[in-house]
Amino acid sequence: MPNQGTTDAGGDPRPRRWIGSGAVAKVVVGGATLALLAAGCGAGVAGRPATRATQMAKASFLGCMVTDTGGIDDRSFNAISWEGMQSAAAADHNIKVKYLQSTSSSDYVPNIRAFEADHCGIIVTVGFLMATATQDAAQAHPSQKFAIVDYTYSPSLSNVLGLHYDTDQDAFLGGYLAAAMSKSHVVGTFGGEDIPTVTIYMSGFVAGVRYYDQKNNAQVKVLGWDPETNTGIFTGSFTDQSAGKLDATTLMDDGADIIFPVAGSVGLGAAAAVHAAGPPYYMEWVDTDGCVSAPMYCSMFITSVTKGIVASVKTAVLEAAKGTFKGGNYNGTLRNDGVALSPFHDFAKKIPAKVVSALTTIKQGIISGKISTDPSHYPAVS
Repeated sequence: MPNQGTTDAGGDPRPRRWIGSGAVAKVVVGGATLALLAAGCGAGVAGRPATRATQMAKASFLGCMVTDTGGIDDRSFNAISWEGMQSAAAADHNIKVKYLQSTSSSDYVPNIRAFEADHCGIIVTVGFLMATATQDAAQAHPSQKFAIVDYTYSPSLSNVLGLHYDTDQDAFLGGYLAAAMSKSHVVGTFGGEDIPTVTIYMSGFVAGVRYYDQKNNAQVKVLGWDPETNTGIFTGSFTDQSAGKLDATTLMDDGADIIFPVAGSVGLGAAAAVHAAGPPYYMEWVDTDGCVSAPMYCSMFITSVTKGIVASVKTAVLEAAKGTFKGGNYNGTLRNDGVALSPFHDFAKKIPAKVVSALTTIKQGIISGKISTDPSHYPAVS
């Protein structure tokens, strides 16, 4: 059985806890701190086998989450989706949340079915790849509420809230910044899997680099993604960190000094490669603020290109608990803070003021529609 995690509504309110297979989590239940081994369905408390009855004690609303294959501790979109669940539980002590971890795509359907059997008030599924399993379950059980991260349905479903993010917008800013900071005038990107939620980041990044070239009479080249032919570098995985390390090393060998991996925990392999290479090689993280989720590599991160997953998942769970949940689609943008660049952290004093000012202006231009994030609007460097 896939790994299962749980946190009590009155539990640890700290914003991030990376809980994965084999990890020990501190869980507060009825005022007592107990040790829970998140190593699988056989994990227990104080020597007793874990049961759903003990896990769900004192909860009047149950929010459930099914991870994608990247796992709960991917330090990326699965982890911050879980953070959104925990934030909802912290905000409303009548809510209890738990997750089931998918180790392969074959886990999607049984994990969803397990939560349907648990009568979860809402089931949150994480990732584009779970779209079909979520839709089939929602149509088969119209009274069950769902939310899905990184997907929207057309037409929308009355019992599913699709959470989508226009990450080409903040990736555009990330691309501009990467081009401005590159010393070699070559930057690189690669993806986990060749799916729209990955390539939208990569296309926005390319567009931002090309916009920098246009505005600054520069010639910064992007390796790893060609939006005109829709071809690029993909590891085929969101978990294989060795593949991420190899792809980042290849890009650096080809001249790129700033790397932008769009690959979940695979990006940790890229970060290890960049860290080993040392300055002037740097990178930008994706989905969440890398200096918070992967602080051991913060000195390598110029910025992070992030999604507002925490807030949107939290809102979906709270609305389901309050009875105000509505299906449909949510779209995160720069305008509504659904996407953003993270703080610059160690690079705050290293980025030229004129670049910071330009990013502010560009952000407003994207919001107003005056600046396109479509890379085809800008000529490519040959």
